[in-house]
Amino acid sequence: MADPKKHGVILFDGVCNFCNRSVQFIIKRDRNGYFRFASQQSSAGSALLAAFPEALGTDSIVLIERERAYTESTAVLRIARRLDGLWKAAYLAIVIPRPLRDLFYRWFARRRYRWFGKQSSCMMPTPDMRERFLSTD
Repeated sequence: MADPKKHGVILFDGVCNFCNRSVQFIIKRDRNGYFRFASQQSSAGSALLAAFPEALGTDSIVLIERERAYTESTAVLRIARRLDGLWKAAYLAIVIPRPLRDLFYRWFARRRYRWFGKQSSCMMPTPDMRERFLSTD
């Protein structure tokens, strides 16, 4: 399991095409290897969700950092601030009130399968990405 003091853990919807592409996007822009990943459908992802009741019921993205779970727009913005390059600037949107940010986030999340599609099973990481994943079951 990833050391929560050294790494942020991103729990993602493993059957969502948009979510899988987002994981690949993050890996390419996280050259320091801060983030670790687990699909919510995996045993590691399920165990982490169970450990953070505030994240239960979230079916899109959860960020676990410093023994705390972040969901929806806050998770996305906290991830962006750790990425390489100008993506850090997206964190400035944190000043927008959370209810408004989450309203847009939920609107997008409800449509992600329709717009980007869905897989019948979770993605399998390539051998060079495998060390960044908590489990591949």
